[in-house]
Amino acid sequence: MTSNPSRRRFVVSGLALAGAALAPLPLHALTEARARALVDQVVSEINRVIASGKGLSSMIRDFEQIFSRHADVSIIAQSTLGADARRASSAQIRAYTEAFRGYVARKYGKRFNEFKGGRIEVNGVTQVKSWHEVKSTAYLPGESPFEVSFLVSDRSGQDKFFDMIIEGISLRLSERTEIGAMLDRRNGDINALIQDLKQAG
Repeated sequence: MTSNPSRRRFVVSGLALAGAALAPLPLHALTEARARALVDQVVSEINRVIASGKGLSSMIRDFEQIFSRHADVSIIAQSTLGADARRASSAQIRAYTEAFRGYVARKYGKRFNEFKGGRIEVNGVTQVKSWHEVKSTAYLPGESPFEVSFLVSDRSGQDKFFDMIIEGISLRLSERTEIGAMLDRRNGDINALIQDLKQAG
């Protein structure tokens, strides 16, 4: 079978994107069972979208809803903004988070058509410090299976995933690099970045 790292990154990113600005606080209420239940739900919903046969715009809308429900969107967005989040106003953070949500939906949701016939299977869960790592395997047509890990915490007060690791690569850090490059092109102008994100993906 062939191997295509970019294609792998896009399918798993479609499950929803990744990241925490800080390590989750030690809220010990989260259990292995709850962490697995969250990822089981995410995987079930994504597999259903992949197999739905819907048009592209509908798939993107579905993905945005999944991302909003199950990912810690505020933490992910601020994490991808990096150190620049500290100089952003509250209004800018809100606008950036909303623009980032749509950006993720368009960027990764549109690639669902490439993965029809594939599936994700959850394997097991392990506690790591104050969060849990849920490991799964992605099976795509024409490719060898590969590992995907979801990092789950209840830092926000709800069980959410805050990063995804694909064969050792953090999607949170990958997207931070992308956003950083976009901000550099705008000479650090966060308002301009927000406008760019509304059109990007």
